[in-house]
Amino acid sequence: QVHVVESGGGLVQPGGSLRLSCAAIGFTLDYYAVGWFRQAPGKEREGVACISSSDSSTNYADSVKGRFTISKGNNKNTVYLQMNSLKPEDTAVYYCATDFLPWTTGCFMSISEYDYWGQGTQVTVSS
Repeated sequence: QVHVVESGGGLVQPGGSLRLSCAAIGFTLDYYAVGWFRQAPGKEREGVACISSSDSSTNYADSVKGRFTISKGNNKNTVYLQMNSLKPEDTAVYYCATDFLPWTTGCFMSISEYDYWGQGTQVTVSS
């Protein structure tokens, strides 16, 4: 069965770090851009970061630039989101999703672009 699975969420104090993982199950990420999204209680889901299929170029939401880093794992079927200097406003359920964009530079953070979605992992930033 084709799907993606997130892991790595948890409770962290303000200023702390977490690394989220997104693993592709049943397919390869070679031809997919991967995006991370988040949804806080009472708010709409928003794009956080994405990485392209071909040249691993990246895009970030302004709110996380300089603090979050998206990258591909060595096995090429896992994508990570390294989150540093976390703030209470980063508290949300984080989702990864895939966008079929073979041989394409660049990626999009529009929710409608993405096909396979994980179940999400909770990130809570609180003292």
